[in-house]
Amino acid sequence: SGSISGPTDDIVRPAHVTLLDYEVEIGLVLGREVPVGTEVTESDLPGMVAALVVTNDVSARDQQLPKTQFYESKSYPTFTPVGPVLLVLEDGELARFTELRLRLWVNGELRQDQPASDMIYGPLAAFRALARFQQLAPGDLLLTGTPEGTALSAPPKPIEIIGSLLPPATKWRIFFTKQAKNPRYLQDGDLVEVSIATDDGALDLGSQRTRVQWTA
Repeated sequence: SGSISGPTDDIVRPAHVTLLDYEVEIGLVLGREVPVGTEVTESDLPGMVAALVVTNDVSARDQQLPKTQFYESKSYPTFTPVGPVLLVLEDGELARFTELRLRLWVNGELRQDQPASDMIYGPLAAFRALARFQQLAPGDLLLTGTPEGTALSAPPKPIEIIGSLLPPATKWRIFFTKQAKNPRYLQDGDLVEVSIATDDGALDLGSQRTRVQWTA
C-alpha cells in the first residue's frame, strides 16, 4: 500500500533507479474474504470482485531483473498510481471484463493498446494462484498484468541462450549497457497517460495523467 498514489500525482524515481518502466493494468478490488486454500471457480468471481480501477504498475527494471524478484522494484512510493474511478460492478458487468481496452501513452505516443481478452492470465487464474498460499481480504487490490509495449522486451531466443552461459555479473553488465540506450524508458518530465474502458464506453475506468520526476 505504500506505493499507491493518485491518478495525477507525480511518479517519483529514486536516485539509484536507472531504468524506469510503465505497465498499464486493471486493478481488481476484492469484495469479500478469500481464505488460504480456497478453490476459486468462475462462478465465484462476481461475488469476489467488487470494483475495477486503472493502475500503472511502475517498475524499476534495474532492481527487478538481477534480483529475480518483483517486490522491491514495484514498491517504491508513487510506483502504483490508482484511479481516478472506482468502478463498482453491477450484476453482469464483470462478464465484459475481456472487452476492456488498456491504453498507455508517453508524451502523446501510444505505447500500449490491447484488449483484456489478450491477457495470458485472467482474473480466475490470478485468484487461483494467490489463494493457494495467501489470504485475501475485502479492499485488497490485485493487479492483473500488462499488455505488450513496455520499455523492457525479451531478447531474441538465441541471445537469451548465450546470455544464460555467461557469468551473472557479465550478463547483467552487457544487458544494462544495452538497456541504458533504450529511449523508451521513462525520463524526467515525461507525461504518462493511462486509460481503460470498453470500446463502447459502457464501462469506463477513467484516465490517469501523471508526470515523471527524478530525485537528485
